[in-house]
Amino acid sequence: MSVELFLSAFALMLVFEGIGPLLFPNRWRSFILKLAEEKPNNIRQIGLVLVVIGGILLFLNN
Repeated sequence: MSVELFLSAFALMLVFEGIGPLLFPNRWRSFILKLAEEKPNNIRQIGLVLVVIGGILLFLNN
């Protein structure tokens, strides 16, 4: 994997992550406040699911 590919993927992630706060700042803030009230284990499980889905998509893409 080249550095250019990694930087491109990182830049694309930043673009997607920035769309919510840019277009819907009030809804995004409300979502973050709700997320802060969740139990750490629930957040960890969500993170695990996202990592597994991302890994599967990367594996299937190659």
